Amino acid sequence: MTFTMIIELLIVLAALYVGSRYGSLALGAISGIGLAILVFGFGLTPGTPPTDVIYIIIAAVTCAGTLQASGGMDWMIQIAEKMLRKHPDHITFLGPLVTFFLTVLVGTGHVVYTIMPIICDIALKKNIRPERPCGVASVASQVGITCSPIAAAVVAFVTISNANGYMVSIPQVLMVTIPACVIGLMCAALASYKRGKDLDKDPDFLARKNDPETYAYMYGNSATTLDKVITKQAKASVFIFLASLLVIVSFAFLQMIHTADGITVAKAVNLPKMNICIQIIMLMAAACNIMFCKASPKKAVAGAVWQSGMVAVVAIYGIAWLADTYFGNYMEEMKAMLTGLVTSYPWAIAVVFFLVSVLINSQGAVVVAMLPLAYELGIAGPVLLGVLPSVYGYFFIPNYPSDIATVNFDRSGTTKIGKYLLNHSFMMPGLISVIVSTIIGYLITNVFFAGYFASFAG
Repeated sequence: MTFTMIIELLIVLAALYVGSRYGSLALGAISGIGLAILVFGFGLTPGTPPTDVIYIIIAAVTCAGTLQASGGMDWMIQIAEKMLRKHPDHITFLGPLVTFFLTVLVGTGHVVYTIMPIICDIALKKNIRPERPCGVASVASQVGITCSPIAAAVVAFVTISNANGYMVSIPQVLMVTIPACVIGLMCAALASYKRGKDLDKDPDFLARKNDPETYAYMYGNSATTLDKVITKQAKASVFIFLASLLVIVSFAFLQMIHTADGITVAKAVNLPKMNICIQIIMLMAAACNIMFCKASPKKAVAGAVWQSGMVAVVAIYGIAWLADTYFGNYMEEMKAMLTGLVTSYPWAIAVVFFLVSVLINSQGAVVVAMLPLAYELGIAGPVLLGVLPSVYGYFFIPNYPSDIATVNFDRSGTTKIGKYLLNHSFMMPGLISVIVSTIIGYLITNVFFAGYFASFAG
């Protein structure tokens, strides 16, 4: 590695670090400064912006935004809340499962903002330390990204893998990530079941409880969606959304099925590639929500789901373009340095994915930026599919919006960011979840069903 390469890499890392400190749009925008320095200052050839992934995110969050604007998301949250309140003793396990599957359905972890106050309220009223379910539930809302058929990380993995000769489909990815991530989350929930002191033995909580004003703040109100009126249009929008997901998955299955001539059914009927199919179906579902379900476009673009999705677009745009510019110009040097390591320990790429995610705060951006490099290094597709859960590492530094929001939602004060920054409520469940999920995913694709997942190579 030359001195110039090191300096340029430091510029990339500095741009990511500064962007993460500012957060939100800054992640992508400040990456543009790093890109400008590399291109205009060092003369590197600009990489290619990840347009396919960006288009998919725009289509998916537009559909999810109209779902929220129509009231459909309120109905989904209401159904989840009824289940949670019916089984409050199991909130440490059920809370994370709810946030996980909401993310799987909607494709974004920002649905946590609606359900998290309810999880906190149920735990507190049941005298369960809220940190126990809240820490895992916040992690679960992000873990679900690699398990959603419309999430950018999943679609990008499929698109990039297919371009590199590993002809995996969305259902096949989900066959690995969903069981692996659910097992990882349940291990994290089990580790959190008796985490910390019980509320009646926690001196910090008891001191807050003994203060009349704080007591009123903690117990005076109940967070709930059960009092919201759900219209017929809201319910219809949910069915439209679920139907669109079913169509997407059905099209993905057609990509898997081969005819007698050896070509896929999708090619035989001239079906577009999956990234195009997803965009068309999501936009069509959004249009149906607007025309038939009273989803106000103004309300949709003002909602948290649409706005957070657009932030993700800018982040992936800048970050992935910056990374592609650097690695694209030094691909041969990277191969020379890392081939020996990845040949002996191909699973080690999971550590790279995780560390990059700590800086980037976007699983989709990690996949777009790092997966092409992994394939160029000669790492097999089944290995990369197995370690896909490792692209979630941004819980490590507690600056992600869902984690910060969770701290604020917990009125008991037990979910917190520690004095030393890294000793926070999300570290333990995050590490357990990612490590276990990655190991299980790797075992599925490279041990238990190695022959099946290896057969996708073109």
